[in-house]
Amino acid sequence: MTTSENLPATRNDGLHALHALEALYSRFSEPGETLRLGGHVVEVTATHLRVDGLSRSARLGDVVDLHTRRGTRSGEIVRINPGSVLVAPFESSTDVSLGQAVFNRGPTSISPGDSWRGRVIDARARPIDNAGPLIGGTATFVPETPAPLRRARVDAPFKTGVRVIDIFTPLCYGQRLGVFAGSGVGKSTLLAMLAAADAFDTVVVALVGERGREVREFLEDTLGPDTMKKTVAVVATSDESAMMRRRAPDTAMRIAEHYRDRGDRVLLVLDSITRLAHALREVATGTGEPPVARGYPASVFTDLPRLLERAGPGVEGRGSITAILSVLVDGDDHNDPVADSVRGILDGHIVLDRAIAEQGRFPAVDPLASISRLAARAWTQDQQMLAARLKSMISRYEDTRDIRLLGAYQPGADAELDLAVRQIPTIYEALSQGPQDPRSHDPFADLARHLKAREAPVDQS
Repeated sequence: MTTSENLPATRNDGLHALHALEALYSRFSEPGETLRLGGHVVEVTATHLRVDGLSRSARLGDVVDLHTRRGTRSGEIVRINPGSVLVAPFESSTDVSLGQAVFNRGPTSISPGDSWRGRVIDARARPIDNAGPLIGGTATFVPETPAPLRRARVDAPFKTGVRVIDIFTPLCYGQRLGVFAGSGVGKSTLLAMLAAADAFDTVVVALVGERGREVREFLEDTLGPDTMKKTVAVVATSDESAMMRRRAPDTAMRIAEHYRDRGDRVLLVLDSITRLAHALREVATGTGEPPVARGYPASVFTDLPRLLERAGPGVEGRGSITAILSVLVDGDDHNDPVADSVRGILDGHIVLDRAIAEQGRFPAVDPLASISRLAARAWTQDQQMLAARLKSMISRYEDTRDIRLLGAYQPGADAELDLAVRQIPTIYEALSQGPQDPRSHDPFADLARHLKAREAPVDQS
């Protein structure tokens, strides 16, 4: 057998050259090693960078890299001008200087894997739980909203285990629901109770603009280890850049879409949509977009439905994404532009009332102000009639609260009011439920048993 040592020198040199060419080809055949178009920084502000040299090849949403003294920094292209592009950085830009080289990496890519459950990641799908690297999927996931006529119908109800919700605002798989509340009314606790429902195969939680000290408490204590085993958590705390807070819900939605497309029933919990709107506003105003509604630019009200429409039922034969989103109403104003816009997109809303929370009733759900647009598909006819009757009694009880406090109420004058005064406090007591309480599998039966126990005569012997 002929070896390279037996070949003439010229042929041996040719083999070495061939090996060198093969090594060169293998190096530049890798996506991360190919030549890339570059530009340079010409302007630095607290929230944006202006870069020359990328305009002709850039697209909105492309990710760019720049090298600083502290390492590689990244950002996203948010505006393209004829001679420059505007970049919103993911990290602080305090170490960026003029003239630094910038390279375009192309559009955002994410490859969710089936082993991501139980993990905590940041908005760029990087692990932050010290549990080792993530094992990605076999293909890059490209987000796509299912066509309206290809989507499955929403008609299968499920139990959340929270009595006040399952009685007054029952939910279906693939529904999108908003939890509207001011700060400190028990919103995060209610979200955790809903996330612990046994009805879902996978839970995806997006914490957007959350206080850093509360992240671990929410994941470990509020959610608990059992729920975390089937949960993927995406975290962007309040001190992170607007781009990270803006990207976290999109990353969470892509992960939810991956599990939905493999057939899972997915619960997506997003806390909160209002902080996402704040991040969208910060990025948009930094690009020069004028505000149109209480400081919010028009693009905010375009981006919100674009994200939320991706949730819901998948195409026939696939899974579904049930989305529960918290809406932090500024100053308890439920007519805030973000709250008003989101309310029109979703399939229902739950309102948490501060006055109810101050009375010590949790969850502080106002059944009169809350509504599920798909409740008729979850109730039986008898349950629907009973829920309507309960709402009527609660309305009568609350409307006459001032009269009763003044002593103007006379028992026997109004049989309907007498019944409400006698039973509504007991109903309120039955609806109170904390995270440590057992989950309710039949809320109407639980309510009936509670009423019967309170009305039973006490043995005086």
